Amino acid sequence: MTDSDLPSLRITFDITRTRAVLRARPGLEGDFGMLATRVTPGGQHGPLTSDADLDSFLFSIGELAGWPHSDVEWEPELASLVTGVLDDAETVQARLSSPAFSSRAPLAPDDVHALLGAGWQADLTSFQLRDIAELLSLGHGANFSVPGAGKTRTALAVFSALRERGEVRRLLVVCPKPAYEAWQFEGEVCFKEPLLISVMDSGFPDPRADVVLVNYERLAGSVSHLSEWLRTAPAMFVLDEAHRMKLGARGTYGSACLSLGPLARRRLILTGTPAPNGARDLESLLSFVWPGRGKQLVVEAVSGGDLAYASQALRPLFTRTTKRELGLPPFEPVVRYVDLPPLHRELYDALKGEPSARRGDLTSLGKAAMRTLMAAISPALLAPSDTPHEALAYQLPTLDVSDGDSLHTLLQRLPQHELSPKYEETVRIVAKNARAGRKTLVWTGFVRSQKTLEKLLAPHAPASIHGSTSTQERETELTRFREDPSCMVLISNPATLGEGISLHQVCHDAVYVDRDFMAGRFLQSLDRIHRLGLPPGTDTRVTVLAARGTIDEIVAVRLEKKLHFLGSVLDDPAVRQLGDLQEEETTGLGMDADDIHALLAHLDNRLP
Repeated sequence: MTDSDLPSLRITFDITRTRAVLRARPGLEGDFGMLATRVTPGGQHGPLTSDADLDSFLFSIGELAGWPHSDVEWEPELASLVTGVLDDAETVQARLSSPAFSSRAPLAPDDVHALLGAGWQADLTSFQLRDIAELLSLGHGANFSVPGAGKTRTALAVFSALRERGEVRRLLVVCPKPAYEAWQFEGEVCFKEPLLISVMDSGFPDPRADVVLVNYERLAGSVSHLSEWLRTAPAMFVLDEAHRMKLGARGTYGSACLSLGPLARRRLILTGTPAPNGARDLESLLSFVWPGRGKQLVVEAVSGGDLAYASQALRPLFTRTTKRELGLPPFEPVVRYVDLPPLHRELYDALKGEPSARRGDLTSLGKAAMRTLMAAISPALLAPSDTPHEALAYQLPTLDVSDGDSLHTLLQRLPQHELSPKYEETVRIVAKNARAGRKTLVWTGFVRSQKTLEKLLAPHAPASIHGSTSTQERETELTRFREDPSCMVLISNPATLGEGISLHQVCHDAVYVDRDFMAGRFLQSLDRIHRLGLPPGTDTRVTVLAARGTIDEIVAVRLEKKLHFLGSVLDDPAVRQLGDLQEEETTGLGMDADDIHALLAHLDNRLP
């Protein structure tokens, strides 16, 4: 084949399927240079080759009209994506510009039942019908309803309607492992003939399955097999707890999701916390839903800093059922401040001032944040031990401190001299609840802290779940907490148990021994005991423990700002309220640039 036989321009995916590659025919260097400047600025790798991430390419797609040659060859799947994006852009623009949107969706909720087909049998609430109508009207979409609003059932109803229309035949769901149970249960009860649901644990997805479930951790290694499965038949692609891919193309989960997204006929994201750390999280999520348009819409909406305007501008792009709509009894978390005893304070300040904590690289800063959070609980958590997760051995009554002891010695012997005020307060709260017949959920982010609390709370037969707990042990511990009347406390961390479980049937009290900078995890963990199904009048009580003059105060300020942003963009006063927790007097980490600035100021004893 000679050069003259080649197309003037070939447009394809790169190997990751997250970038578009443009290649021109030899002899067209001048024309190509002008085109690359407009379509892929900064992406030209030679006189005839350039590339750009899909968002940037699709946003600039109109510039291709200036290419002066007609023989352009497209990779079929990329051409299909472009066609879909252009159609979506019209639909989205119509939604954004329609003054009637806020009061009426193009498809009425009353029309939904007729679209689901004769095989659908599950009941749907009024807010689920509303959300289904909006999602079917929008095409690709996002459901940002709070946990407990039935997002799984809503997504299956959308799938049922699309399957009835003949638009899709299969459903791919990416979700955390704990969510498998909900999808399997709903897949059985919603349809007269239960869906064939397959969990992709290894190898290839089941070619016979109506629904394939895969977790985020396994997704990156399964892209090639899932790509083939998506190509075989038209499919709907759902990201459940979609905030897991908030890093977008910068993260492993996001890259895999973005590479698979164009292969799906319909894309839908589900999460109650779409932007836990700010606008950039939301940009990544909406880039999956509407490549080339979603990110730009977020940038335009929030660029002026007017969150009320941003909320109004973005609201047509997603559905959301709020807790107020669920009719849940209200609750008001409180921050209970504790003072550090003298030795604890001395050790905390010494550890905070360690020079290695301020090296400037993200790894060192992350470790510094973890050390400082642990030191606010008890500096002894940082002392060397025979095993990584060895519990602290507290001695009561405590011993007096010797004047000749070094800080290193005192760090190791701290449990013999002082009881951590956070642990003391936790024990007091749990014991008081137990006497009243109330079970308590205790959150702490460190396994050694969990092990210590297991010993301190031994009289209440604690259940405990952390990242190394096996699936079988996890179920055993959850069952014991739910059903054993002697088990009055469950100890866990939001990273392990913050999603996918319901404890509101048996537990209405929670204590946070510590929190990190991850606003999304905090919100998700709150919903373990405050969700749909609570009896009227239920008294839900949440206590956040914070040590004065420590990193806890920095975390509280940063979470307040993140929750205020999220609540404002979602137009949800309940979320904003959580950012301003009521203060009560008493006797990992998700850091963004602003978090890092605040942490460095704390380590340097400066105001952020």
